[in-house]
Amino acid sequence: MNERSRSEKYMVLFLVGAPVVMITVLFFMGRSWWCPQGDVAVWSLDIWSAHNSQHLFDAYSLSHIQHGIGLFLLLGLIGIGRNDFATRAILVSAIEVFWEILENTPLIINRYREATISLDYFGDSISNSLSDYVMCLLGLWLANRIGWKKSIGLFLILELTSLYWVRDSLILNIVMLVAPNDYVRDWQVR
Repeated sequence: MNERSRSEKYMVLFLVGAPVVMITVLFFMGRSWWCPQGDVAVWSLDIWSAHNSQHLFDAYSLSHIQHGIGLFLLLGLIGIGRNDFATRAILVSAIEVFWEILENTPLIINRYREATISLDYFGDSISNSLSDYVMCLLGLWLANRIGWKKSIGLFLILELTSLYWVRDSLILNIVMLVAPNDYVRDWQVR
């Protein structure tokens, strides 16, 4: 077996194994499998409802595609896995799994409630976290297929779409978690 096929084999094993670990950790953290309100819809597009982050897809699915694109670009920019997609894919997968677990801890849930427009956020369902992981991998795959210039364009299109659609986005979310701004929060709730 050559080095490339060995690398691709490890990548596939990691990309499949990482979400199994994530699901197991989230389960033992007490996360629900699906929307506790009992709604069986595949998506919830209302960020102001208790259904947000409880179904497979929501308005924030776009930001998870951006995670994959952004992490792909960032790792390439700093020279990690520039000529080895498997290395980048494994790192992006590990970062996304880490984030999905961290995002569902009381520390981050409370931070969202205090600092962002997500006043009623109580974490993701396991199915939503799994979907977020898949959306991240979709972004990673797209970035690898279309190259860095088009990836930047797609990242910006998704950012602007989210800003227009729900007055929130990946970049605003990061800004509001790190350095909350009353002006931005007031604009978001109008």
